[in-house]
Amino acid sequence: MPGPRQLGPRPKIKKGVFLRLIKTIFGYYRPQLITVAVCLVISAVSSIAMSVFMQRLIDECILPGMETGWEAAAKQTLTVIATLAGIYLIGVICSFIYTRIMAVVCQGTLKRFRDAMFDNMQTLPIKYFDTHAHGDIMSTYTNDADAVRQIIGQSMPSLFSSIISIAVLVVVMLYFSLWLFLLVIVALFIIGKAGAYFGGKSGKYMVGRQQSLAKEEGFIEEMMTGLKVVKVFTHEEEAKNDFDRLNAQLYDDSMLADKNGNVLGPITNNVGNIFYVVLAVAGATMFSLGAINVCLRGVEPLTLGIVVTFLGMFRQLSQMVGQISQQITMVMMGLAGAGRIFDLIDEKPEEDHGYCELVNVKRCENGELIETTEKTNLWAWKHPHKEEGTVTYTELKGEIELEKVDFGYVPEKLVLEDISLHAKAGEKFAFVGATGAGKTTITNLINRFYDIPDGKIRFDGININKIKKPDLRRSLGLVLQDVNLFTGTVMDNIRYGRLDATDDECIEAAKLANAHDFITRLPEGYNTMLTGNGASLSQGQRQLLSIARAAVANTPAMILDEATSSIDTRTEALVQDGMDRLMEGRTVFVIAHRLSTVRNSKSIIVLDHGHIIERGDHEELIRKKGIYYQLYTGAFEME
Repeated sequence: MPGPRQLGPRPKIKKGVFLRLIKTIFGYYRPQLITVAVCLVISAVSSIAMSVFMQRLIDECILPGMETGWEAAAKQTLTVIATLAGIYLIGVICSFIYTRIMAVVCQGTLKRFRDAMFDNMQTLPIKYFDTHAHGDIMSTYTNDADAVRQIIGQSMPSLFSSIISIAVLVVVMLYFSLWLFLLVIVALFIIGKAGAYFGGKSGKYMVGRQQSLAKEEGFIEEMMTGLKVVKVFTHEEEAKNDFDRLNAQLYDDSMLADKNGNVLGPITNNVGNIFYVVLAVAGATMFSLGAINVCLRGVEPLTLGIVVTFLGMFRQLSQMVGQISQQITMVMMGLAGAGRIFDLIDEKPEEDHGYCELVNVKRCENGELIETTEKTNLWAWKHPHKEEGTVTYTELKGEIELEKVDFGYVPEKLVLEDISLHAKAGEKFAFVGATGAGKTTITNLINRFYDIPDGKIRFDGININKIKKPDLRRSLGLVLQDVNLFTGTVMDNIRYGRLDATDDECIEAAKLANAHDFITRLPEGYNTMLTGNGASLSQGQRQLLSIARAAVANTPAMILDEATSSIDTRTEALVQDGMDRLMEGRTVFVIAHRLSTVRNSKSIIVLDHGHIIERGDHEELIRKKGIYYQLYTGAFEME
């Protein structure tokens, strides 16, 4: 394995992550954590009881028993042992209680974090997923969550218990001998300096390891999704080279993090062993010479019990410090994971300043629309007018108008410029043009996946900026070229278009899309389970299900983005017949390279580099013998 390469600056753990993590957990489980803290204190104190009671056993039981006989010291010995056993028993009970509580706290916190991440993820704009690798996002739910699990379930209780034990040991050691304790301070200073140096370096690379791991998982996810493309273009060697680079970066970060973290244990143990010998020599010298021991309870000579007990406590103290140093690596990794989790939770949601809602209405005898809780299948836009203090209801028809729309994904480069069109309810508009002309961008703007900086888009005469995004999208059916099917039955995937649709409505939608015949030939018909994005179906069958899903949504406006591009010519004829019935009475925007599917459009709009260069129906554009004529006759190739 090659040595580490020269690395650039590594990311750092954000300030305040630890405090926020503590506050968040405490906010979820305040009573439980208070109980855990009490149990940890009792458990920590009981764990060092043997060191403290060793002095009593030696000075009050063993030495007197050697001088006066064991019969006289037996009662005192039994009392000390019984007291020690009782303390240990209490410590065991407390350990049992806090470990069970921490299991609930740990897994409960992770559940809340995952819920918060997923809830916020549903509010994020499309742009976020366009700019972040999906595998990177998945790593937050898996690797980062697991790192947080370790810090909550293992590192934090261990650190708290060790700190309490160290505090108690320091007090008792100071009580026994100030002079010996001065040597302990020197040992702790050396260990502390080493921990701060190597722990800081380890933490820096721990953050890098979490990010490198996320990038590697993102790459693996892309390669699994595009495996056929990799093999078709014989890109295996390049893919392996790309993976090797990512894996090498992960190796570098992990190796350096572990190397700096793992060195703390040996340093702590060796320093502890050296000072153990120093303390033993110093204690034995002071005891043998009858040196004066200045301590908090007065001036007394060191006893054999104090020397032996002090050495035992120092051994335990060095072990506690070693445990803390070993947990530093896990703490840093956990904080890095917590930082990435908080980043996803804090990601700014999609902005929505709309206030017009889609409501169920009924029509009175005078033609007035009135909001109702009944299911009437008649919908209207509820439009509050704040200045006048009134509310108007506009029937949902699907009329769409674009007025002088400009848009660019980046401000300095416009993708669309001065786009104007007016699609009345029930009209079919088609967009044709070369790749990158801006066809799909127009449909993204109508759905408000992106907001326009200039111009207006109106839906039934209402500026879509005033309409709440969920209500706007609920009134638009969408069929994309890339079909996404979810794990579940065929019926479930069709019903995804409208969750309250009945089985009969889903079957009717499938018939409308001409998907019913192939569905009935599946092993379990509509109850056939689909997995892996419908991998068991052909591309055309998957597209038919997507069209059926849009049909069951029963929206007044529909957007078909290359909806028939993956369907063979015979199936296209069947689908086109179903689509014509589906589009009847609806406003439809069609994006197509296959121009045979747009001949019956009310208006065909030819786009080029974000500009409308031609518009009209099929016959009109053919007579003009312009770009559309060249596209249709094959005299001009779409790029």
